[in-house]
Amino acid sequence: MHNDNHSSAPGTPSGRIRRRRGSNEVPSEVAKANGNHLLVNDRSKYKSMIIRAYSSVWMIGGFAFIIYMGHLYIWAMVVVIQIFMAKELFNLLRRAHEDRQLPGFRLLNWHFFFTAMLFVYGRMLSQRLVNTVTLDKVLYKLVSRFVKYHMVTCYFFYIAGFMWFILTLKKKMYKYQFSQYAWTHMILIVVFTQSAFTVANIFEGIFWFLLPASLIVINDIAAYFFGFFFGRTPLIKLSPKKTWEGFIGASITTIISAFLLANMFGHFQWLTCPRKDLSTGWLDCDPDPLFKPEYFTLPEWFPAWFLSREIAVLPVQWHALLLGLFASIIAPFGGFFASGFKRAFKIKDFGDSIPGHGGMTDRMDCQMVMAVFAYIYHQSFVVAQNLSIEMILDQIILNLTFEEQVAVYTRLGQIIQEKTFGES
Repeated sequence: MHNDNHSSAPGTPSGRIRRRRGSNEVPSEVAKANGNHLLVNDRSKYKSMIIRAYSSVWMIGGFAFIIYMGHLYIWAMVVVIQIFMAKELFNLLRRAHEDRQLPGFRLLNWHFFFTAMLFVYGRMLSQRLVNTVTLDKVLYKLVSRFVKYHMVTCYFFYIAGFMWFILTLKKKMYKYQFSQYAWTHMILIVVFTQSAFTVANIFEGIFWFLLPASLIVINDIAAYFFGFFFGRTPLIKLSPKKTWEGFIGASITTIISAFLLANMFGHFQWLTCPRKDLSTGWLDCDPDPLFKPEYFTLPEWFPAWFLSREIAVLPVQWHALLLGLFASIIAPFGGFFASGFKRAFKIKDFGDSIPGHGGMTDRMDCQMVMAVFAYIYHQSFVVAQNLSIEMILDQIILNLTFEEQVAVYTRLGQIIQEKTFGES
């Protein structure tokens, strides 16, 4: 790990601190000079900025195309990202010498991975799968059987892997094998917790996936450029090259972008309609009240360049401000956590799959935190509570007096009689 007091020249490998590429960081020389230099004055950094910008354009273009293709393609993208993340994390503690003495041991890791994938997505998308095949009796029976026995199937897959692990234990390798077994389960928790919430957001409406993901991208890009051109004051010792200027500039940019993007995305039914099945057809639904504009009249003292004194705001834009606040203040701590993790293992990046950015895990550190919050926020403050008959009856029994219960009973009897006579 790099020592901040090291006096090596900055051009030598020993003089460079290990860091996540593309963050809003300034070189350690800036910290040493107490803010007298800007990253923009370090000409050697322009090459890495150009590489990062080039790969970012390709990533954003590919991301936009997948969004246009729809829910299933976005889900497929999430699965691919999961596989890359798992591969990078599996390799993090892998030791080639031990692996050579344990043939098939890596295959066991992937067995657990795909078992977890079958369990998580099977439970999450089972009803949508049933809705997709309702017109075909044969497929409907097969899918119904799959749904019914899904949990026991996954359990026996897991038990098969568990027995496989026990049978492959090798003398003098116990410590390595058990540490890898525990590390594999930790990876599954990290990867599938995040992805489960992400996929749930997708099928609630692409809007609830696209907006949070876009805010993290905007925050990361803005932090990089504000830090690059204005960064002077170190933000946190864990990542000594991240600056307050980058953090504050990115926060303001992200919150403003959240309000504007929510308005733009909210006008497309393709993004706002929930997907109830696994088909790829174009969606058409009655817009949720959150996506129906409300009109506000501007006061007289507003500048004359406003063409209209009345402006339209979607109610979802107020929710977007809170998502933007979280994306700019809390989500970056996912990046700080990743930085500390990499320092603990003395690595620069989790991988090198994305030029200028590192590995897939390097790009997903903040996204993981944001995806979980977006789902919890949506379920807690956006989705209307679904009240079952049992819940309504419980409320009646617990909160009404006996006389009030009799009144409700009498009124329900009258309504039922009126409907019965009306239909006859």
